[in-house]
Amino acid sequence: MYTCVPILASYLEYLGASYDTIGLIIGMYGLTQLLLRIPVGVVSDRYHKRRIFITFGLMFSLLSGIGIVFAQEVSWILILRALAGAAAATWVDFTILFSSYFAKEHTTKAIGNISFFSTVGQMVGILSGGWFAAAFGFESAFIVGGIAGAIGLVLSFFLIENTDISAEKITLKGVLEVASDSILLRVSFVAILSQIMTFATVFGFTPVFAQSLGAGEFEMGLLTFFSTFPTAVAGMIGGGFLSSKYGEKKVVIFGFLLVGVFTVIIPYVSSITTLIITQTFAGFGRGFVMPILMALSIKHIEQSRRSTAMGFYQAIYGVGMFVGPILMGLLIDWRGLETGFFFMGVLGFLTAFLSYKLIKLTTPSSYPDQAVKVSN
Repeated sequence: MYTCVPILASYLEYLGASYDTIGLIIGMYGLTQLLLRIPVGVVSDRYHKRRIFITFGLMFSLLSGIGIVFAQEVSWILILRALAGAAAATWVDFTILFSSYFAKEHTTKAIGNISFFSTVGQMVGILSGGWFAAAFGFESAFIVGGIAGAIGLVLSFFLIENTDISAEKITLKGVLEVASDSILLRVSFVAILSQIMTFATVFGFTPVFAQSLGAGEFEMGLLTFFSTFPTAVAGMIGGGFLSSKYGEKKVVIFGFLLVGVFTVIIPYVSSITTLIITQTFAGFGRGFVMPILMALSIKHIEQSRRSTAMGFYQAIYGVGMFVGPILMGLLIDWRGLETGFFFMGVLGFLTAFLSYKLIKLTTPSSYPDQAVKVSN
């Protein structure tokens, strides 16, 4: 899904799409997730099946990657990005299947681990997409993504379903209890703002800004690579050592401050090298934030309801994935690239403050009571 990230906005610009249309297409990836992740989570919990959703997700990833090769019209690319969003919606079951292999108190570490490998996949996809696009043209990046999807599709048949969980099927009452959980809702709101910043910048218009500095396809791939690699490293460190030493809340706040600082200064950057350096630090910030927020959304939820909770969480933050690039496109059309990045940087500072106010769950000792409350 990520081989197209360094060049998608530029490819759409090459096809003649306006900035607001580019924002809509990039945002469609998030809109599909918003619509599908709750049903995926509920059905998965209802039947205690995870692997089949992962398999379908990889099949959609294959189709969305190869399809863009043959799509020369913006409207078709819009549909294919929606299909890629359907593939991403199955991340619900990746995270729940993986975390089910670990004890409840190790949820944050488990989510940090799988987020690390997910980010490594994004990073390799982004770098290879940029390299192939520079060497063989835009279409080659989409072909490589399709090939990766095909390999993943085959490997998914060898995944092991966790059969150790003996739990009742989730009911409508259980779904409503999960949907009204205050911890889940607060964490999800913070995640919306995080995704707005991420999909407006590194997965949206940062490559466009890099191109305005004279960067080619490979340089844009390097930019996104160095924006993503620190995210993988920070996910492991933040979800493990730093969270246990300083508390999850402090790590999240620090992450948002990093994102804010190194986004707000983008308009003052005058070289691609400097831009890469700033976005490396912003990447660390994102890595400190997202795995911990994901873990906090389900850590207090019993195992039989975790897919539903994760579906709600990921659907809600899908709002940010949809709104972010659209908002950024409108800001750019209104006042230019610089205004858009400055606004997103200020949003990072605001989200750090809101995290301080909204995230009340900071230590593992607070989870058992919450687990009882949710299960009742």
